Amino acid sequence: MATHDPSRATGAPEIVAVREAHRLDEAALAAFMDAHGLLDGSLAVEQFQGGQSNPTYRLTTGPAHAPARYVLRKKPPGKILPSAHRIDREYQVMHALADAPGVPVPAMRAYGDDASILGTEFFVMDYIEGRVFSDPGLPDLAPDERGALYGAMIDRMADLHCVDVAAVGLAEFGKPNGYVERQIKRWRSQYEASTQTPDPNMIALGDWLAEHVPADVAPAIAHGDFRLGNLLVAPDSFDVAAVLDWELATIGHPLADLAYACMPYYLPQGIPGLKGIDGMDLAALGIPTEADQLARYRERRGIGPIHDWPVFVAFSLFRIAAILQGVYARAVAGNASNADALAVGQQATVMAERGWQIARDAG
Repeated sequence: MATHDPSRATGAPEIVAVREAHRLDEAALAAFMDAHGLLDGSLAVEQFQGGQSNPTYRLTTGPAHAPARYVLRKKPPGKILPSAHRIDREYQVMHALADAPGVPVPAMRAYGDDASILGTEFFVMDYIEGRVFSDPGLPDLAPDERGALYGAMIDRMADLHCVDVAAVGLAEFGKPNGYVERQIKRWRSQYEASTQTPDPNMIALGDWLAEHVPADVAPAIAHGDFRLGNLLVAPDSFDVAAVLDWELATIGHPLADLAYACMPYYLPQGIPGLKGIDGMDLAALGIPTEADQLARYRERRGIGPIHDWPVFVAFSLFRIAAILQGVYARAVAGNASNADALAVGQQATVMAERGWQIARDAG
């Protein structure tokens, strides 16, 4: 039996006043919501605190005793890369998955493609009560709660990968083949553009991955960022109330999602920003082993042994190292403190070292 009350506030998302850089025209937003039947009197706008690349807001309307709440996601202000912050794809995939069994997503309410309203494109979806646990060690939970949440993560991922892509209208959402190969090339290019002193481990890992591209399988909807921190957990249980943050979703190789979710098993604990569980006593903590998670996934999907697992794990670490190097480069070029930028760069180095070690062990 659980020793904690799962309805407690642990994991509650932090909601703050809208930050100055992300202020929006509330009158224009209210008019948009009214035109879509979503406004009931006044409108209150708050912002979710956190590291989302796309600013995210909580909208409240209606009487105090029975308010209606929604969530708004929009592109960030300022100049951004053309292929980044694809909220149109977020909206499309969640709208398509509205009735998919086992893949809970918020109901999509309206899409704003007129950038003159709020300065960028945006969409409005239902607000769902829930909790977010971003630390894979789940320090505030009891052992049985940790096991339940890790299991629920795998079940929801497997259910996503079982969705018939064509049946939900996503056949054109991405290319059906060559996903991993394209991703390796993309992140290799991004990494090289982000540093003038490439890490030898990243160079070696990129070469190894290019020579060990796994064979394609039946295409599936790949979330691209499937992890505990992107699951909204029910307030009164450890069921998944919603899968969030679909910005990187496409049609791709499902095992890339699985390996990404398993990265904490390969990262050391105690280093800020890495969120690893390597070295922890998983049995005592109630956290399933990686082997347990792979077995659960295979059973849920009805598939056989996974032969290229080290390749997918090494690729996930390569991808994150490239992303972190990009963050580091932007921090150095911007207003971030040197100490913070250096810390991010060191995280990229740890990822690259771990990925290359896995590649060498795999042969």
